[in-house]
Amino acid sequence: MTAEPQLRRFRALGTTADVVVDTGPEGPAAADLALELVRAELAAVDAACSRFRDDSELCAVVAAAGRPTAVSPLLAEALAVALDAAEATDGLVDPTVAGALRAWGYDRDFRSVPPHLPALDVHLAAVPGWRSVQLDRELRTVTVPVGVELDLGATAKGWAADRAAAAAALAVARPVLVSLGGDLAVAGPPRPGGWDVRITDDHAAGPHADGPVVTIGSGALATSSTTVRRWHPGAAVAHHVIDPRTGAPAATCWRTVSVAAATCAGANAAATAALVLGVEGPAWLAARDLPARLVADDGTVVTVAGWPADEEEAA
Repeated sequence: MTAEPQLRRFRALGTTADVVVDTGPEGPAAADLALELVRAELAAVDAACSRFRDDSELCAVVAAAGRPTAVSPLLAEALAVALDAAEATDGLVDPTVAGALRAWGYDRDFRSVPPHLPALDVHLAAVPGWRSVQLDRELRTVTVPVGVELDLGATAKGWAADRAAAAAALAVARPVLVSLGGDLAVAGPPRPGGWDVRITDDHAAGPHADGPVVTIGSGALATSSTTVRRWHPGAAVAHHVIDPRTGAPAATCWRTVSVAAATCAGANAAATAALVLGVEGPAWLAARDLPARLVADDGTVVTVAGWPADEEEAA
């Protein structure tokens, strides 16, 4: 009889981290080793990339106020991923949205953001733009202009899932899935039959929540949503997906966008870009041959680029 995959779960990067290992005869020992490696990887990512930790490398770069700052290989890679995503999406995913997020009230770990805030007087303007950030990839120095704040949320979580899954799979030589808040990457030897994943609006809804099941054989899957990280400044409704062109929460027709791609960082960036684009999102994803499922505010489902229809997913 084939052993059931071993699941380990903990909190990291402001969300739920799941480490699933198809252990075979190794049993819990392989899953425990994978858990240890993923914990260490995510702790290092948090120390490098968090905008909510005064002691993070990212905050030190911003505090340097226009002076070139030497950074670790880890932060340099995270910034390179963010800037590459910004270029690939023509700025629809932009790491300089942190000031806008703070202005709208998302200025701390989301669990500490009150669901209701006083009305805010927000000056709407395009964010400074990713081209204002200068990264020397050879020297590993970063220059962030005065007044520019960085948030790597649209790429760092997916990138961390990619790194963590690869590290764990290398160590245990077994199929591994790592999910960070529902953004997941698989690594290691192919798992017979693949990994079954349920798609929901909220990753914390549980395995029996409404939503189709898809099978992932390799690569990654990410979902961006406006339904979970949402709060109310006065009578307004705000969420964490900022449209860089306006500096406001994206006025999108989609409540969730799920994208399959080679990497979780790429899938996450594409899902976020499609949310920001709204009605243009499906065509943008199809042009890039990215299988995706988009759910409108009224529950209407649109699929593109070979993503199976819901009735096929549930079969």
